[in-house]
Amino acid sequence: MKKAGAIALTIATAFSLVACNNSGGSNNGKVKIRFATWDNAQDLTDQQERVDRFNKENDKIEVSLEAYGDNYDTKVTAAMGGKDAPDVMYMWNYPKYSKALLSLNDFIEKEGKEYKDNFYETLWNYNKIGDDVYGIPVGFTTHVMYYNKDLFEKAGVEMPTGDWTWDDAKAAAEKISALDDSTFGLAVPIKPDPYDYEMFAWSNGGAFSDENGNMKDVINSEATAKPFAFFQEMIMDGTAVATNDYGEDNFKLGKIGMYMNGAWSVDALNASGINYGIALLPNFGDQKSQSIVSSSGLGISKDSKNAEAAWEFIKYWTSEELNKERIGFELPVLKSVVESEGLEKSEATVKFYEMLERSAEHMPASFIATDQWSNVSDDIQLALEQILNKNSAVDAKTAFDEVAAKAER
Repeated sequence: MKKAGAIALTIATAFSLVACNNSGGSNNGKVKIRFATWDNAQDLTDQQERVDRFNKENDKIEVSLEAYGDNYDTKVTAAMGGKDAPDVMYMWNYPKYSKALLSLNDFIEKEGKEYKDNFYETLWNYNKIGDDVYGIPVGFTTHVMYYNKDLFEKAGVEMPTGDWTWDDAKAAAEKISALDDSTFGLAVPIKPDPYDYEMFAWSNGGAFSDENGNMKDVINSEATAKPFAFFQEMIMDGTAVATNDYGEDNFKLGKIGMYMNGAWSVDALNASGINYGIALLPNFGDQKSQSIVSSSGLGISKDSKNAEAAWEFIKYWTSEELNKERIGFELPVLKSVVESEGLEKSEATVKFYEMLERSAEHMPASFIATDQWSNVSDDIQLALEQILNKNSAVDAKTAFDEVAAKAER
């Protein structure tokens, strides 16, 4: 997401674009590029309108939108394998796709320091592998704590504050759970995405891997295991419930006091009419809580014959103008937009940005241990399920010891 404003190609740039377009295809003198999206329904309609606007305003480049929808990963993988990938693609799984993407370092450097600094620093961590940036951020979410204000009031519990610890959350959960047999203080997914739940290890000084991708004595450290042992204890004593989702459905029914998720929940909760609040994730002791980031970006195919044109379109798609247009659909990634729209003061968004800024120092293990992550993530998910399933309740460190042992083989 970038610089701000609409795109204007210089005559010199436009000339070079046309000159290099022999095999890329042209239409009435325009450089033609393909843009793949995973969105559908109304989101797709909105995207097509924005693509049409670009094509109308730009007399050197024409973009065609390709909607891959629910089959996005399958189609993108096949296209990359066949050397026929779209020029520009929505992207998030850089560990999987980076070898088929073009490094954007040179493009970013040419735009200047002001351009790069307008993005939240944390987001660059989630759009690069090593020192190479492969995607320009489009939108993001961090994780927060959603809480039911009515249940808190009914249980006589004070609302969460910025310095809340997990001990405070547990005390609140105990009182909420005591209201009746079908109400629980906290929801914890029984099969959480390992990518999401590394944030709890960070929050306690642990991690799933070190900066070199090594897992031994890291994922199975006491610091990493402790938060998950804490959740297990809450599940076992009935103050928390393990759910098949992240807890949103039962939260909307008024049966869950707190659950943790990203900004995806906001629209659904607003539509439900439930009286809810948003809080920072609680801290483990005196260490500030951290959050994983779910970030979408735009990348350029390594095989694109029109990379310069693709870059101009990416600048448009991630401009201030379009960042503002997508507010309500996704959280803006540009500091200038957050400031101009007052989002750093909005109760609905401020906690997501607080969690973003405090989580800048961490890189997910999936972005570090890229070669082994696809296999190891399955082992981590199984370990988490064994820990959080009330019927198994495996000791957290024991479960992670097994993950570490497999990672070393």
